[in-house]
Amino acid sequence: MTEVFSFYKKIYTFEVTEEEAGQRLDQFLKKKLPLLSRNRIQTLIEDKHILVNENPVKASYKVKKGDRIITKIPPDKELEIIPQEVPFEILYEDEDLAVIFKPAGLVVHPAVGNWEKTLVHGLVSKLKNLSGVGGKLRPGILHRLDKETSGVMLVAKNDFAHQKLVETFKKREIEKIYYALAYGHPNFYEKTVETYIGRHPVYRKKMAVLKEKGRLAITWIKVLELLFKSCLILVKPLTGRTHQIRVHLSFLGHPILGDPIYGGLKYGLPPPPRLMLHAYQISFFHPRSLKKLTFKVEPPEDFKSYLEILKNIK
Repeated sequence: MTEVFSFYKKIYTFEVTEEEAGQRLDQFLKKKLPLLSRNRIQTLIEDKHILVNENPVKASYKVKKGDRIITKIPPDKELEIIPQEVPFEILYEDEDLAVIFKPAGLVVHPAVGNWEKTLVHGLVSKLKNLSGVGGKLRPGILHRLDKETSGVMLVAKNDFAHQKLVETFKKREIEKIYYALAYGHPNFYEKTVETYIGRHPVYRKKMAVLKEKGRLAITWIKVLELLFKSCLILVKPLTGRTHQIRVHLSFLGHPILGDPIYGGLKYGLPPPPRLMLHAYQISFFHPRSLKKLTFKVEPPEDFKSYLEILKNIK
C-alpha cells in the first residue's frame, strides 16, 4: 500500500494479490482501511473517488490479481445536516468525546424513512465539533443502538478520538452491558453464546444465526430474576454485530419482550411499551489520557414500570 497527500485528504494505492482475488471491492477495501465504515467506502465508490485500473466500478466488483486500486479520500466537507432539537442527554463531554443517553424511539443516524429528527441532528445542534470519519450522515457515530433501545452511547468529537476508539472497539476493549426483559425461564444461570451471524437467507432485513459464513458473534448472558413467564437478564456483547443481542436471545428461545422481528411479541403477557432492551453501562479507556472511564444510566421509567408489572403478577 502507498499513501500520498494532494488536493485530496489522502490517496491510497493497493495492488491485489493472488490470495486477495475474488473479494468484493468494498469488502477488500474495508480490510485495507478498517477505520472507514463500509457505508463510507460504498459512497466513495459511487462518487467515483475509488478507481480500479483507472476506471470507476461498482461496490460489488470482484477484484482480480494485479488490479491497481486507487482510493481517494476527499477533504472534509461541512456537515449538510441541519441542526434540530431532539430529546437526548449529555452525560459527559470533553474536547475529544461525549457520552450521551439516547431515549427509546430515537433513530441514531439518517437513513431511508428517517431523514430528520435523528440523534445526529441533535448532536450537531448541541455539540460544537464532531468527527468526520464516518461520513457526512454519521458524524461522531462510533456505534449505534436500535431505535427502540434506550441507553448510553459514546460519540467522537474529532478524527483523532474516532480513530483511536474504533481501534479499541475492534480489540474488544470497550465494554458494554445491557439490561433486557426476555421471554420464559432459561435453564441456565449464566451462559456465553458463540455463533456466526449474518443476513437471513430469505428475509434480508433480518439477521440470523448461520451454520456457514456470517461473522463471529459472542454474547455473555446472566439471569438476574425470574418473573411471570419472563426474566430480567444482564447481557454483555463481546462482539458488535447487527442485532446481536436480539438474535442470540431469540436463538436460545428467549426473545426480548416487545421485539416484533425476533419473536418477542408473546400472548399471555401484558403488552410491553417497546423493545425491552436498555444499554446500562459503557467502559472504555480515554483515547488521549488513557484513563479508564465508566458511565452508567439506570433504565428509564417505561422499562422500570413494565418490570414492576411483571413482578406483581402472581
